[in-house]
Amino acid sequence: MKIAFTTCVQLGKSCIEEIYKIGGSLDLMITLKDEKAKNKSGRIYLDDLAKEHNVPLLKINHINDKEVLDAIEKYNIDWLFIIGWSQIAGEGVLNAPTYGCIGMHPTLLPKGRGRAAIPWAILKGLDRTGVTMFKLDAGVDTGDIIGQGIIPLDEQTTATELYEKVDEMHISLIRDYWEAVVNNTVELKKQDDSIATEWPGRKPADGEIFATMSMQEAERLVRAVTHPYPGAFYIDGNQKVIIWKATVQTEPDKNGIKLADGYLIPLEYEIAGLEEK
Repeated sequence: MKIAFTTCVQLGKSCIEEIYKIGGSLDLMITLKDEKAKNKSGRIYLDDLAKEHNVPLLKINHINDKEVLDAIEKYNIDWLFIIGWSQIAGEGVLNAPTYGCIGMHPTLLPKGRGRAAIPWAILKGLDRTGVTMFKLDAGVDTGDIIGQGIIPLDEQTTATELYEKVDEMHISLIRDYWEAVVNNTVELKKQDDSIATEWPGRKPADGEIFATMSMQEAERLVRAVTHPYPGAFYIDGNQKVIIWKATVQTEPDKNGIKLADGYLIPLEYEIAGLEEK
């Protein structure tokens, strides 16, 4: 079985390292060209890893470039992992490997298709989320499920903590299903579209705290968009106060932010000037 792996972030690199840790191997690694996405969160380079394991490394501008198709054909790739990669693979790439492409999504599909999975899980007050390994198709997170791992949540879980648990679950799923992939014994389960939900993307501006919010809404927002995300914030005159950690209370507090039913008390924060328009 010939397997390739596409990634440009630490999460994907960790998955590759796990593959070799459990005795697996790859026949091709694909990543972005060095000058691309230099400021991307978690951006990594695979040169040393590819050299260490004597694996061909292809550096590309886009996943749908002809050179990707040519490489899949040249190395007779059966499965292509695409993990930690923001570009959408077109049908040409999806159909190029013998058996297809495998991705992961940080929700329990079919719930939470789309974007901003970690913040939304906290904002929605879910008691659990997870990671789904699935066969990629032309839809958005609609492919057949290979396996899932559950991550419990509570009313104290922060985006920082959940991000780390999602990373760990990616590695766990690689470990659990690697043999099925290489032996071509993967069992695919159709998603139940009748219970599917789709979560929209979020922008940094969506982190603003308003006085009309309840304590629950404001506190969840702080936890949902703390590191590694841009942070919740409120505008105080000509200052922008970015809040990384906070608590809430009903009693008035001179350092608190007045909300509809109480106060948000910043515990960890920083002050920045407003950008001129």
